[in-house]
Amino acid sequence: MLDAFIEPQKILAVDDNAFTLRIVQHTLEQAGYLVMTAVSGKDALKLIARHGVPHLAIVDLHMPIMSGFEFCRAVREFSDLPIIMLTAVNTEETVIDGLEQFADDYIIKPFNPVELVARVSRVLRRMGDYRYTLETTTSIDKRLMVNFPNREALVDGEPVSLTPTETKLLYILVRNAGRIVTTQFLLNRIWPMENAQEDRLHVHVHRLRRKIEETPNEPQYIQAERGTGYRFNVDEPVNIK
Repeated sequence: MLDAFIEPQKILAVDDNAFTLRIVQHTLEQAGYLVMTAVSGKDALKLIARHGVPHLAIVDLHMPIMSGFEFCRAVREFSDLPIIMLTAVNTEETVIDGLEQFADDYIIKPFNPVELVARVSRVLRRMGDYRYTLETTTSIDKRLMVNFPNREALVDGEPVSLTPTETKLLYILVRNAGRIVTTQFLLNRIWPMENAQEDRLHVHVHRLRRKIEETPNEPQYIQAERGTGYRFNVDEPVNIK
């Protein structure tokens, strides 16, 4: 069970099978999580646009209109949402494809509810114990706000468009605010299927700084940690609204 004094983490379950959704929701709510459900990838994206990015998503693979892979591809354009695939598809090629491209774990139906809770807990621990849920609009301070689903920052009241890579980079840094995020972690999460080099990351950090920093050459938010990675610095705790 989760600590009663800690705000419950939000889980998004996406599956076109209503029975499966009920089991997942009941199991995870009994374990102390808040659970949102959606019967399709499109409905799930609408929920995220309305309520913000959850802590983790559990996603079926074969769904009408938008498959699990298509949903993952869409959501990874503005976040680094941890994803567990929950599906009856167990071919080796599909499992490897899912794990390499999108999923942080893969569970085959039918599943053991106890195992589901254990895997959710393990992925969340591995991704970092951030204290807050990123809502639709994340207020960093009086000067900067970010709407991740819309890939937009509000800087001194002015809207600034972000590219998918810039949004995902900023999401990872903000989610780990105050902690060092290593260069290798960023490369692996932003370009999981590519052999990306540090120079490529530096280019996107530079561009993002130009968009959100008051003085890009003396950054307040995105600070480099020599030989290690980057830290998103905030003078006060991030205020979620």
